[in-house]
Parts: sequence; structure tokens; C-alpha cells
Amino acid sequence: MQIKLMWVGRVISGLIALLLTMSAVMKLMGGAGVTEGMAHMGLPESLRVPLGILEFSCVAIYLLPATAVTGAILLTGYIGGAIVTHLRIGEPVFIQIALGILVWLGLYLREQRLKGLIPLRTHDAVDVSPPRSTSG
Repeated sequence: MQIKLMWVGRVISGLIALLLTMSAVMKLMGGAGVTEGMAHMGLPESLRVPLGILEFSCVAIYLLPATAVTGAILLTGYIGGAIVTHLRIGEPVFIQIALGILVWLGLYLREQRLKGLIPLRTHDAVDVSPPRSTSG
């Protein structure tokens, strides 16, 4: 079961990385749609390339096993900025929240070190029996 979950985590992480890499490449290449999107968000065109480089760098750090946790932290900050940008102009942020959750879910499932830091409780791990009386 552990190996299956690890592969599920790799697939989730890979899909998120692919999506964010496509977003970064679109920013780096430019085009009318990207320019319109930046203007709609209230961002100057001069931020297009730096944002693309930042996004691509965060994804690369996330994909390397030795730096994956740092990459997830950086992507969380990047996605947090996207959430604030969308909220500022009154747009919903469900997709950005889902991306953030999937970044961490994918990493949690593929990275054994995180399971030690953030253990999930199981029914067996929690004693739900009523307290015993000590009076005789």
C-alpha cells in the first residue's frame, strides 16, 4: 500500500508541476492572452518575465527530492500571492486553494520524512474508551 500511495503522490506532484510549468512558460513567452491577463489582474507587463522565472524556479526546487519540502514552501507562498491577487479584484480562489492543497498532498504521499513530522491519526492510535474509575 505504501508504494501505491507514493506513486499516487508522484502523479499528483507531476501533474501540478506540469500545470505550473506550463503557466511559467506562457509567462516567459508572452503573447496577447498573457498581456491581457496581467492587465486584468492589475499587474504591470514588466512583472511577466520575473514571475515566470520565479514560478519555474519554485517548480524545479519542488521536483528535486532533496529540496522538495523547500519547493513546497516556496510554491505555497507563490500560490498565496495568486490568491491575494485574485481576491483583490473580486475573483474566486477555489482553484488556487486546490493547487496549494495538491502541492502538499502530493509531497506528503511521496515523501516519507513528512509522515514523521506530520503524522495522521488513525482510529487505532486514539484511545476513545471512557476513562476508568480508580475508586474501588
